[in-house]
Amino acid sequence: MANPNLINVSSVLAANAGFNLTATATATLITVAAEKLVKINRITVANVDGTNSATFDLFVDGLGTGTGGGSTGVATTGADATVYIAKTVAVPADTSLVVVDTPIYLMEGDILKGGASAASDLDLFVSFEILDDA
Repeated sequence: MANPNLINVSSVLAANAGFNLTATATATLITVAAEKLVKINRITVANVDGTNSATFDLFVDGLGTGTGGGSTGVATTGADATVYIAKTVAVPADTSLVVVDTPIYLMEGDILKGGASAASDLDLFVSFEILDDA
């Protein structure tokens, strides 16, 4: 299912996931299974530390098998397998930030990864839909 026909999916399931980001910048957050497509609707990050600012990274790994190399009808040149959505973005203490508010798709095999400069300072919330092509 490198690039599913959205008209022919067998189900569309709403989902949310929340993460307290660790200091590991490459922690796996969401992995898209075979025969699935994930439409991310919104990603927000909140700094739950009342005193200190923290930075975060968020990126998609595996684009060579998904968006970068598996889209029917589109040829990409020089597409990277790892692409950042946000890189070293500062979130001041006691504030929230909208990271994504326009839908993006993760194809099968894509992995959403990320982390923070300080463990337990940032909460990440992802609202998405899982489209099943099975």
